[in-house]
Amino acid sequence: MGKFENSYKEKLTTAEGIASLVKTGDVCASPMCMGEPLDIINAIGDRVEKGEITNIVQNCNFVAPGKCYEKPEMFGKFDYISWFFSASTRKGGQDGRFDYMQANYNDFPRFFDMRGDIDRFFLVVSPMDEHGYFSMGAYVGEAMGIMRKAKHIYVEVNKFMPRTFGENFIHISEVEAICEKDEPIYNLQVGAPTEKDYKIGNYIADMVPDGATLQFGIGGVSGAMGEALKDKKDLGIHTEMFSDAMVDLIEMGAVTNEKKNINRRQSVSTFCFGSKKVYDYINNNPSLAMLPIEYVNDPYIIAKNDNFISVNAGLEVDFLGQVCSESIGDVPYSGSGGQFDYVKGAKMSKGGISFIAMNSTAKNDTISRIKPCLTYGAAVTTHKNEVNCIVTEYGVAQLMGKSVRERTKALINIAHPKFREELLFEAKKRNILI
Repeated sequence: MGKFENSYKEKLTTAEGIASLVKTGDVCASPMCMGEPLDIINAIGDRVEKGEITNIVQNCNFVAPGKCYEKPEMFGKFDYISWFFSASTRKGGQDGRFDYMQANYNDFPRFFDMRGDIDRFFLVVSPMDEHGYFSMGAYVGEAMGIMRKAKHIYVEVNKFMPRTFGENFIHISEVEAICEKDEPIYNLQVGAPTEKDYKIGNYIADMVPDGATLQFGIGGVSGAMGEALKDKKDLGIHTEMFSDAMVDLIEMGAVTNEKKNINRRQSVSTFCFGSKKVYDYINNNPSLAMLPIEYVNDPYIIAKNDNFISVNAGLEVDFLGQVCSESIGDVPYSGSGGQFDYVKGAKMSKGGISFIAMNSTAKNDTISRIKPCLTYGAAVTTHKNEVNCIVTEYGVAQLMGKSVRERTKALINIAHPKFREELLFEAKKRNILI
């Protein structure tokens, strides 16, 4: 048995063994979802419930459901700071039990630097290789930045976590304790695109030139856009999230990464999210570079690729072009994520275009997402001076370089027909249109 195997054996314990090292008042952190070691987190929660420790703070991004700190009785004992609300943590945030950070995704590591040391960092990794290295696999994000601040690092080894390439390795010498848990990582199944999704996806695809570099997420519009791009040539991928639709584009030959100015012949991502198909594709695949968020979402890095196409989702937009993508009025819903990072990067890219996609209405066509003013208290995710194209199922409103009057007309033209007369009235009432 080699020295790395001996070290592994010496550090191997259980999730409960790692939880026993946590002390009252510790500040902890984990990567999101597929990188979050549930057994360790819940074992810490068991200790909190037994009264053995208290005043624990847990930092995490988007999380999978089933955490101990989701219990209302944990408030004040095991507190959670969200860096992006998910379905499982949204209610806790809206109830005021969970605190949350306001940040663009590329700033996460910098903010951890500002907030001081992290006492305990826990994460899921792929099995150790013969050189003593673990791969972070499907999630890198802010993890490398947290590692720099962490006093103690613990890993949960999962044979189902894919081994990926890039700047995402941890050596056995950096790890204090190890536990093992072999179960499939979080598998997100996305429903088939709707008719509206196909319309929006086709509008965007029509504006994507051959050789463009792409960023888009997951969901109906992304799936529809992936299908619509199948006949394009020499596309590239530089994206925070790598998803099923991107695997499809690669396998059908539309993506080659040959025209990129940087990271040529490689797709670039910071986390992968989707079905088992995605995780199987990225495993031991050198054509994908999994890199830290401070590189992947740096607008100046994004802009180095010509014809950069960015696609993100919005909840509402007003006549000025202000976009809210993270709250419903003053009620928190998700987070800023990397939307602004890519809007800015695409703006600086030669030939780049950013799109904010949204259905024209919400709540069964009872609410227009295009409004004279954002809902009271709504968070502005993309600033009016940075927004480029808004897309609904009724078309594309290109706002960059347009006056407020021109923007208002363009937005009304892509609003749902039942709201256009009302929006026109509001525009005249405000002397935007006369």
